[in-house]
Amino acid sequence: MPHIRHAPEAPTRTRTLAPGESIDAHRHDDHQIVYAGSGVLAVTTDAGTWFAPGTRAIWVPAGCVHAHRAHGHLALHLLGLPPDTNPLGLDAPTVLAVSPLLRELILACTRAPYDDTPERLRLRAVLLDQLRASPQEPVRLPAPADPRLAAVCDLLHDNPADPRTLAALAATAGVGERTLSRLFRRELTMTFPQWRTQLRLYHALRMLADGMPVTTVAHGCGWSSTSAFIDVFRRAFGYTPGTHHRRP
Repeated sequence: MPHIRHAPEAPTRTRTLAPGESIDAHRHDDHQIVYAGSGVLAVTTDAGTWFAPGTRAIWVPAGCVHAHRAHGHLALHLLGLPPDTNPLGLDAPTVLAVSPLLRELILACTRAPYDDTPERLRLRAVLLDQLRASPQEPVRLPAPADPRLAAVCDLLHDNPADPRTLAALAATAGVGERTLSRLFRRELTMTFPQWRTQLRLYHALRMLADGMPVTTVAHGCGWSSTSAFIDVFRRAFGYTPGTHHRRP
C-alpha cells in the first residue's frame, strides 16, 4: 500500500462515502471500530480484505495499515479506542457480529458532539461489555502470496461465476491440483470451496449494494439457483439478500 498516512488518533465520527469512494491507506495509534450503517464496507490490508454489511463491524487494531472502500452509499461510523483498551485482545483486523443493542451503542457513541461527558463514558462502558460478547465472523478474503495461487484467485475475482473445478483452474496456472489445494489451506487457511464461497459472498454484497436484483446477483456470482444463493447468504449474514437494501 503506497503513500501511507499516519493519523495519530483514530477518529470518533460519522461520515458518508459515495459508491466506489475510498479512504487511502493509513494507520492510527489507537484501535478503531468501523461500522457501516448503510452500504457495504471493505477494509483492505496487505494481508487481505475484510468486508461487512450492516450486521457486522470491523475491528482495526492500533498501528495496522488499512484502507476503506465503499460499496453502495456508505454511512461510515468510526469509533476510536485507546491502545490499552482491547476488550477482545485482537491483534489483527476482525469482523464482529453486531447485535441490535451494539448497533445502537455504536451509533450513539459516534454521534456529535464527540465529547467525554459522563453520559457518553457510560455508553462507551456498555459498548465495551457488548464487544466482549460479540462473536467473531470469518468474513474475509486473505491475500495470496504464491504467484500460482494469486493467478487462480485473480481469475475468480474477475469472474466469480467461473464454474471450473480446482483441477481445471490448476491446469491454467501450471500447477498440480494437490499443490494448489495445499496452497489454499496453507496461505489462505481455507479450502478452495470455502474460499470461493467467501469470494462470491463478497461480490454478492457489492452487487446488492449497487442495487442489482437478487436473481442477477445469484447468477453473476455463480450460484446454481436463486434459492441456493438466498440460503447461503442468509446463513452467512442473518438476513435475506432481498432485504439487504432496506436495512438501516
